[in-house]
Amino acid sequence: MQILGIGSRISHETHGKGVVTNVDSEHYWVTFIENGLETIPLDEAFEVIEAAENEVDAVSLFDIESSLVSILKKYSDVSEVIHIGDKWKGGKLILEPNDTNLKSKEIKIDDFFHKITMVRDRLRVMEQKVNSSNLEEQEKIDLQQYITRIYGSLTTFNVLFKVKEQQFVGQKAK
Repeated sequence: MQILGIGSRISHETHGKGVVTNVDSEHYWVTFIENGLETIPLDEAFEVIEAAENEVDAVSLFDIESSLVSILKKYSDVSEVIHIGDKWKGGKLILEPNDTNLKSKEIKIDDFFHKITMVRDRLRVMEQKVNSSNLEEQEKIDLQQYITRIYGSLTTFNVLFKVKEQQFVGQKAK
């Protein structure tokens, strides 16, 4: 099947005469004289009055963007943008050892928060991999419980999150 280029003129049994104004992987976008803009499947029957010479990529920018977003969500360990609470922005974390002969360590809270959220994102990926693995059901449950306990251990850092829904959630008390 030949894909018509943008600017091709066609005559459609239902819609009349029109010009192809866009092409995606499944449809022609045609502006018809009588009916305005309509989408018609690439394989639908119509008469070609004049085919445009320019080549058209049958994959639209939207299709490419949708595919990339899907791939990134599936294979990336970054799932969403997480913001630190406003009161912590630009702050610093100071670790003072009890031994006065040792130097203290100063860390930007923003950097520390980024590391914490990366741990959380990687835990989520691990959780997905466990759930989709070929492990026995009891093994999956055991690993899931470990992951839940890890989330629980990390709830200490929830004070840093700007949005409550993005905080760590451990095992609920029964």
